Amino acid sequence: MSAIAANELENAAIRYAKEATRLDQQGSKGLAITYYQKAIDAFLKMVNLYPSYELNKVYVQRAMMYQERIKILQVGSAAETADEDYGAPELQPMNRQPTAPQSPQGRPAETATPSKKSGYEDLLVVEKPCVRWDDVSGLEDVKRSLKEAIVYPAKRPDLFPLGWPRGILLFGPPGCGKTLAAAAVATEIDASFYSVDAASIMSKWLGEAEKNVAKLFRSARERASNKEASIIFIDEIDSLLGLHSNEVGGEIRVRNQFLKEMDGVIDKGKSWSVYVVGATNKPWALDWGFIRRFQKRIHVPVPDYDTRLKMFELYTQKLNLQGVDIREVATISEGFSGSDVRDICQAVQLKVVGELFESGLIHDANSKPRPITIDDFKDIFTRRRPSVTADMIKAYEMWEENFRAC
Repeated sequence: MSAIAANELENAAIRYAKEATRLDQQGSKGLAITYYQKAIDAFLKMVNLYPSYELNKVYVQRAMMYQERIKILQVGSAAETADEDYGAPELQPMNRQPTAPQSPQGRPAETATPSKKSGYEDLLVVEKPCVRWDDVSGLEDVKRSLKEAIVYPAKRPDLFPLGWPRGILLFGPPGCGKTLAAAAVATEIDASFYSVDAASIMSKWLGEAEKNVAKLFRSARERASNKEASIIFIDEIDSLLGLHSNEVGGEIRVRNQFLKEMDGVIDKGKSWSVYVVGATNKPWALDWGFIRRFQKRIHVPVPDYDTRLKMFELYTQKLNLQGVDIREVATISEGFSGSDVRDICQAVQLKVVGELFESGLIHDANSKPRPITIDDFKDIFTRRRPSVTADMIKAYEMWEENFRAC
């Protein structure tokens, strides 16, 4: 198998799993379910594409573990939404039997049990997020733009005789806070937060897709008619509204239905508080005819020095540091994304814990890892590179220059 392709899939799955765990710990059930779903899909894709890969058994076990966590989260969601007409979300990502993966010894690995075909209730997650502005380090320009587009009109609609934006696009490198910012603005206006993965719409809603998209928007409009704001968050929006050369009829109908519904939401004659927030790592993949529907196009960049400093201060609060100047660490980490910063702090802790295990002192109940020093950080930086390259940053800046609307 291609080692590069396998590493890309594996890294994506791990990134999704970390984000799911973080959101889970914050109490954002819906977003956590969405990212657990992404991790499961990535791991099962590995199993299907590379059936003889030696780590397939581990991947399947992880997928099953995340599936069990999803079920636990849905128990709470079901209790909270039992009286709603759209029912409790029941994600069932493992809707096909993977090609029999082989263990390192050549024996068939344990595989997941296939389940029923996914439908509207399987993919829709509605919640009230618990993410605050303070949870979003830095990104002051992004916060300002979101407040102008969503928060201020929601609180004083009478001050906007010409209406306000209802289509907002968040674009930028992965791991820089797009999902977190969208959840925070939903919390600020106490909005129902519909979290939908665009890739899942295209791959799992075909057949009944147009009806399901219509149900999604109808549910949001019904809440808005009851004076409750709604935010429809579409992750990987380029999968839905991007440039496609080999579309089948079903995909075209899904896209057209979504655009029809979105046009209804952004109708300037309507005063309801329904917003469509799309997030993408590939804004250049969007069809030009659809870009105009996002009246606000907000660049979520890699964190600057001040933002990285706040992140390192946050993530190192529980670490035992000795003689570490966080300002120096923030300077060294230029070009690293927000998720990279968290990974670095995790890596230095793993380093000193690993030393404790290797020393053999781990059996002493009073043993503790040694304090983390600046040399530990420097050592990690020699072994890690940013997940976002300089060329990628230039591409985002160029797209922003051409389509800026913040």
